[in-house]
Amino acid sequence: MERGFVMPYVMVGRENTGDIRIHYEDHGAGPPVVLVHGYLADGRSWEKQEAALLMAGYRVISYDRRGGGDSGRPTVGYDYDTLAADLNILLEVLDVLDAVLVGCCSGTGELTRYLGRQRRVRGVALLAPLPPFLPRSDANPEGIAPGVLDAFLGELSADRPAAIKAYLDRYYNIDYYNTDYRNTDLLGGSRVSDQAWQNSFHVALRVSAVAALGCAVAWREDFRDDVARITIPVLIVQGAQDRVMPPGATGNRLAVMLADARLAVIPDGGHAIIWTHAAQVNQLLVGFLQAL
Repeated sequence: MERGFVMPYVMVGRENTGDIRIHYEDHGAGPPVVLVHGYLADGRSWEKQEAALLMAGYRVISYDRRGGGDSGRPTVGYDYDTLAADLNILLEVLDVLDAVLVGCCSGTGELTRYLGRQRRVRGVALLAPLPPFLPRSDANPEGIAPGVLDAFLGELSADRPAAIKAYLDRYYNIDYYNTDYRNTDLLGGSRVSDQAWQNSFHVALRVSAVAALGCAVAWREDFRDDVARITIPVLIVQGAQDRVMPPGATGNRLAVMLADARLAVIPDGGHAIIWTHAAQVNQLLVGFLQAL
């Protein structure tokens, strides 16, 4: 590291005597696009999208959500009201207006919560989304059964590295056994190298134990009221084989609930479409941006 180099941060709060800081990167020129990463990831997970967006002439802002990457690791604030407030502070400090927000996985939660309350953006893309409401219920029969999430939370508490390994296998659709205990090894090494998986594992291990647990607990939050307030154009991209956020409970429902939505489905895509199907995602994303 160069002497005197200071990483760019914004302060979003305090815990006891320490500042809670969010690390961000801000590159390129042109209309601003803000990237919000997903669960157990960091801002660098967007490397394939960042390259495409910079080449297309956009300013690209990414950041590490609290608890991961180079951001602070507080023991509080992993609910979506706080995560959306972190995003709002970043946009205000950087004086970003008329941006397009792009979120992946659980990062779509704070986008949806933010959009239900703020008006600083002109469009949003939700990739492998979490909203509108993930838990299974009579009104949401394709959601995740409560016991599945409870089991994952228990695994995180008992053996976080092992739970992360199991999550990443589902994330990339590698050696995953679904609820009927049938092997659904959809990708193997064809789209995901061992090195890419290992990189994701090491990034995930850097996420604080409190953040890993708290962000998973927040998957139970209800975004339906937030969705009802969104009137700007929304691009939804999801994999039909997503084993983390079931399309029937997430993107498919969003598409009919939103006032101005475009749904794109990648037939053989799992949850990790920003990596495994980056070319398709980038084409859809740049096309959406150019049409706004």
